[in-house]
Amino acid sequence: MTTLAPVPDQAVVEHRRVTVVSWKATIGFGVVTALFALLLVLAPRTGNAAFRLATDGDLFTLPNLSVPGMATAWICVVVMALLVLLVGLLSARGRRVPLWVPVLFAVVFLFGFLAWAAAGSDRDIPFVRLIGGSVLLAVPIVFGALGGVIGERAGVVNIAIEGQLLAGAFTAAVVGSVTDSPWLGLLAAIVSGVLVAAVLAVFAITYRVNQVIVGVVLNVLVIGLTSFFYSQVLVPSAEQLNDTTRFERIAIPLLSKIPIIGPALFNQTVVVYLMYLAVPAVWFALSRTRWGLRVRAVGEHPKAADTVGIKVERTRWRAVLIAGGIAGVGGAFYTVVSVSSFGKEMTAGAGFIALAAVIFGNWDPIRAALAALLFGFASNLEGALSIVGAPVPSQFMLMLPYVVTILAVAGLVGRSRAPAASGEPYVKE
Repeated sequence: MTTLAPVPDQAVVEHRRVTVVSWKATIGFGVVTALFALLLVLAPRTGNAAFRLATDGDLFTLPNLSVPGMATAWICVVVMALLVLLVGLLSARGRRVPLWVPVLFAVVFLFGFLAWAAAGSDRDIPFVRLIGGSVLLAVPIVFGALGGVIGERAGVVNIAIEGQLLAGAFTAAVVGSVTDSPWLGLLAAIVSGVLVAAVLAVFAITYRVNQVIVGVVLNVLVIGLTSFFYSQVLVPSAEQLNDTTRFERIAIPLLSKIPIIGPALFNQTVVVYLMYLAVPAVWFALSRTRWGLRVRAVGEHPKAADTVGIKVERTRWRAVLIAGGIAGVGGAFYTVVSVSSFGKEMTAGAGFIALAAVIFGNWDPIRAALAALLFGFASNLEGALSIVGAPVPSQFMLMLPYVVTILAVAGLVGRSRAPAASGEPYVKE
């Protein structure tokens, strides 16, 4: 006879929770803090740094802010080090870093850097001009990043953002010049962005060609076509085809008179105000609507979405076309807002910086827009530092936006996860 061991009434099951800890954000913040501290040690400066906060027409005048340059910079280093410790503690516990932490880190670092750069200068830094210029430089990047977020949320990697921006700038210049209407130029830019996106969708979604290769080829194609037509068509007939009417600035009553932020944010053109509306609109559409739910479904698990009746290819097609139209608005900025004519490769890699903003923003519209603003600020620093005569080589300032892009993608994004089916063509079984 075989004796069976008694079975306990309740089996004790040990549940182990496995937490994936990412130290990328901690390392990234720490490296930036260490490099800034090293800069202060190797290149100390003396004197105060002055910031001009007021402009003509403010509701009330703010006095200029004068701070001791080196002392302020070292205080900022201490604050940055504390934020590094906070990020490290959150990472060790497997918790997500809140959005306000990288935003505060960036603000503290930039203020400390400007205080160091302007120390001892007899000129002050025009703070309002610095913010306003950063917003303007960020506009095409924001629109490109929004297009990238929508595409990747649907499962399509939109490497062709650069081509969509450039095509939008070209068509806006031509149509705006012929019709003498910036509104028609803006509409033409949207159409051209949609057309470039349609080519991407045909090959990437319908014919399932590698999405990265298609995007790169489209960028090269658009650069070649616009450069050819610029040389052969626009240059000989510049007055008729390459001299657009730009949007005028529209000051919003009362808001435009708020000190510091008023002139910088609320005395802008229609395209900038469209950016203010587009960011929350894209977030709401992706997060709170049925269309957004379907887009996210086909980007995460297209087979499951197909099982419940969602047309995967149709949903991806619509998302890619919408993304192209939004990127086209960013392209129009160059020729109906910034300047009044088209130039060869005038986007200067803004589409690729927009892709970095998508990754930096963790595929979230609001985070991606904030990342784009950071890149815009980095691009605008050269002008501000040249005013105060900062000892920073101009070559370094020219490459600063791209350095920030590399740091953002490589170290400062922390834990990030792209949509599971991003870049993967869907084959219905």
